[in-house]
Amino acid sequence: MANLATSFIGIKSPNPFWLASAPPTDKEYNVVRAYKAGWGGVVWKTLGLDGPPIVNVNGPRYGAVWGADRRLLAMNNIELITDRPLEVNLREIKQVKRDWPDRALVVSLMVPCDEESWQTILKRVEETDCDGVELNFGCPHGMSERGMGSAVGQVPEYIEMVTRWVKKHSRMPCIVKLTPNIADIRRPAEAALRGGADAVSLINTVSSITSVDLDSFSPEPSIGGKGAHGGLCGPAVKPIALNMVAEIARNPETRDLPVSGIGGVTTWRDAAEFMALGAGNVQVCTAAMTYGFRIVQEMISGLSQYLDDKGMSGVDQLIGRAVPNVTDWQYLNLNYVTKAQIDQDACIKCGRCYAACEDTSHQAIAMKPGRVFEVIDAECVACNLCVNVCPVENCITMKELPLGATDPRTGAVVGPYANWTTHLNNPMAKAAE
Repeated sequence: MANLATSFIGIKSPNPFWLASAPPTDKEYNVVRAYKAGWGGVVWKTLGLDGPPIVNVNGPRYGAVWGADRRLLAMNNIELITDRPLEVNLREIKQVKRDWPDRALVVSLMVPCDEESWQTILKRVEETDCDGVELNFGCPHGMSERGMGSAVGQVPEYIEMVTRWVKKHSRMPCIVKLTPNIADIRRPAEAALRGGADAVSLINTVSSITSVDLDSFSPEPSIGGKGAHGGLCGPAVKPIALNMVAEIARNPETRDLPVSGIGGVTTWRDAAEFMALGAGNVQVCTAAMTYGFRIVQEMISGLSQYLDDKGMSGVDQLIGRAVPNVTDWQYLNLNYVTKAQIDQDACIKCGRCYAACEDTSHQAIAMKPGRVFEVIDAECVACNLCVNVCPVENCITMKELPLGATDPRTGAVVGPYANWTTHLNNPMAKAAE
């Protein structure tokens, strides 16, 4: 069977599945249960310095976005960093690492943006013999209003400065956790690298309000009739996370920077997608909070089977495999032409494809007597909308037209354009010339 063991910036773990810094990693009890369930590592919930106590709300801490079947698509979290005493956390971390030496244990940190504060907490954390630290520059709520979290992560100069302090005052591997609440994820990643970071992790949560109670007119979760923005996590943020991981992996300045992928990982397939786009491992939170720690066993068996099926002996052979195929729009191949096809035997005659195409797309599906739906090739632009709205998997597929075939929509012969910049009928290409 494929070997799932990883060595991420020198931190060894039996598999690439780590629990992210979050409520599930707040104490020894939870972390030990996670290790027993099979998790390869954890990032301990964010620690701060002793001082003014961290006080969480005693009302609801999570908002939610559900699908039609009440499947949890995303959660909005307004919980702060750990509210447990620093000394208690450090004692438990030291004990857990002693008891589970083969598992990764990284500690998340967030302190005020001054060198003395970072030097102080690093010294204390280093005494636990943990495997490394993760700098929380991503939290978008509560702590950011105090000049920490995403307030640091949105300023590349601050990222570089604090990372330099951490590397100056600690021997531990340093992971910088990035916020997605920024225009260009490459800039903070580059800053972390300049500061000496060993790796980055992303994404942290997306600043959000999930819903509004239309009786009390308070955002959810509502605390005494008031609500605040929080951090969105779960399957809904996965597309954002995948794109940002890919941007770092294909950026010449950061392509060799190790990445720990976070954001909506629920299945082994999600994890494999992150790794194919350059992530060396993945961190999970919402899936564990939704289904419990044992979900990792499905991830382990699924990824192992996938690697076996692909003839890969280990995770290293998967990491980055998709990166060369991520490109900019201008380099897409205009020779590639497809048309939709409907499998009449699989069709349940619901008419979703017809309604979507007729009302909002290109009127390329006809409804024949007996509610038989057929594609009008001459009108089909291959937008794929019908495939996405069809409730039956593989009922509608896209068939590629070979080079030299005549496109029934345009009457043109497929080819010979390489990309949009050489497409003579493209006015933007002409302007560029």
